[in-house]
Amino acid sequence: MSALSLPPLFQGLATAGADPFAVACAEAQDGCDAGLVFYDLRPDRLQAALVFAPEVPLKEAAIMLPLCGVGFQNALGALAPPEVAVHLEWGGTIRVNGGRCGALRMAASPADPAREPDWLVIGLTLDLWPAGEETGLTPDVTALFTEGCADVEAPLLLEAWVRHTLVWINRWLEDGARPIHSEWSGIVHGLKSDVSIAGETGVFIGVDEGFGMLLKSSVGTTIIPLTALLEEVP
Repeated sequence: MSALSLPPLFQGLATAGADPFAVACAEAQDGCDAGLVFYDLRPDRLQAALVFAPEVPLKEAAIMLPLCGVGFQNALGALAPPEVAVHLEWGGTIRVNGGRCGALRMAASPADPAREPDWLVIGLTLDLWPAGEETGLTPDVTALFTEGCADVEAPLLLEAWVRHTLVWINRWLEDGARPIHSEWSGIVHGLKSDVSIAGETGVFIGVDEGFGMLLKSSVGTTIIPLTALLEEVP
């Protein structure tokens, strides 16, 4: 494929079959520039990772996870047929027409929420083609092709994700978290349902101003910060 067409300050690098998230974290540890977009596009799966260099404490920078989710929802929404619904789980899962179709993940170093991280990486995985022919056996799992998105080309979707994410980064820098809250609240999946996450179980009743999950149980309401979703550096 030809080189990706990305906004200024972003540069795409194919990983030739290696996991882009792991590669991005390794390159970030070695001091690579922010704005690198590592990607691996296969016939059945899109994988990519963005490298950021936040200038705020990690507890604030972790908003990149829902922000990148909103960017992805906007990107796929612009390319897919209008009847295709894209929703986001707080923990990073991407749902298309209700089925799990992909996920976002996050890593950073140092992982101290109070410190400004040297780098932060957001990874994206999206299933383009179903893993098996008997899709009815896994009704909660889907792929873009199954949901009528066969004409959505992976390179164009990846480019659109980066562009829409950049738009939301600029809005965040200018207007704070409120616009992201507003957009995300309209596409969140699982609100008012029972969830188990980060060792806690309860009813997901919303998020606080920092996108921490508000989890209501018999003992009260617990706030789970976005930083609880940080993965260990591969």
